[in-house]
Amino acid sequence: MTVIYSLAIAILFGAGAYLLLKADFIKIIAGITLISHAANLFIMSAGLRTGAEPIYPIPPNRTVADPLVQAMTLTAIVISFGVSALLIGLVYRVYQTHQSVDIEIIADIEERIVQEEEAVPVENRIDVLEDREDVGDPNVGKAPLR
Repeated sequence: MTVIYSLAIAILFGAGAYLLLKADFIKIIAGITLISHAANLFIMSAGLRTGAEPIYPIPPNRTVADPLVQAMTLTAIVISFGVSALLIGLVYRVYQTHQSVDIEIIADIEERIVQEEEAVPVENRIDVLEDREDVGDPNVGKAPLR
């Protein structure tokens, strides 16, 4: 039975690591989810003992199950659900902004934006605030609007 658990954990972790190397945000989220499932299975298989319920008073000479493993796994499931929900929200916002979830396309778009911003001198840009005054550095207080 331990070999089956080990193989399941290895397959989940390997598939998750493979998906993390892809250039698509959705596949990266799926990879993170698979790795978190592998971690949950690992925690359960490493510390799970069979026995009676750990309800006090415990009779002497009786083995009981360890409730800490179950509590840690439940906590890890809740945390991975929250992280997955946050990542899905971030990917949705990136998709709304760039109309793509491909990392290479988004990097090209961002590179083009940076090159366009560097081509226009700072004095001529319309997104620079002019209403702040400072007696020291002339560039202090000139923040681009976004």
